[in-house]
Amino acid sequence: MSTAIEKQLIALGDKTIAEHNQRFFKTGAGQYGEGDQFLGIRMPVIRATLKQHKSTLTIDSATTLLQSKWHETRMFAVLALLELYNQRSADESLKKAVVATYLKHRRQVNNWDLVDASAPGITGAWHFSRDRAGLDKMIKATSMWDRRIAMLSTFYYIRQHDLVDTFKYAATLLDDQQDLMHKAAGWMLREAGKRDEKQLCLFLDENSRKMPRTMLRYSLERLPETRRKHYMQIK
Repeated sequence: MSTAIEKQLIALGDKTIAEHNQRFFKTGAGQYGEGDQFLGIRMPVIRATLKQHKSTLTIDSATTLLQSKWHETRMFAVLALLELYNQRSADESLKKAVVATYLKHRRQVNNWDLVDASAPGITGAWHFSRDRAGLDKMIKATSMWDRRIAMLSTFYYIRQHDLVDTFKYAATLLDDQQDLMHKAAGWMLREAGKRDEKQLCLFLDENSRKMPRTMLRYSLERLPETRRKHYMQIK
């Protein structure tokens, strides 16, 4: 099954889109997506292909697809795991197996779009009502993608109006050297602020002077203009 799916995805590829994505996702030497290879398939097409195979998805096939050199095949794989996690018939054991598979093979979840499409609904959903020690460890990991998985997992918490770990993880990332992490933390702070502006402002009062500028700018996007100017001037 997994071989047939990859063949189908390869046939859907577009060279022009692939060349654009090679640049957009920074696949050059020394860049964050170094060596990644693209077929050139847009997300709606990947999702439509997933829908075709929805009834026959398995963890084993998703795991095999996750090992692919092709970025879009790995995207299909993480979306398949997310679909399996969220299907109505998914019991505790299946959800646990999906999360275990995702974490075991997370080296293949190695670009920001792969993380952002999957982490909130898999690791975020799983850890929301469980021990979060594993994610507490990942937010401090050497791997940027581990840190991003942990940060983006809090998006699920935010939607449940649980903001504690969003602010805690953002504080952990104040000295992070990667701009992609500054963007992720700022984005999650912005989303937390949409639920509780006062709590965001308290965080900014304490941390805005030492926040990377990108993180600060992202976090301020939904605040009133006077508040945005105030914090940018402090910075």
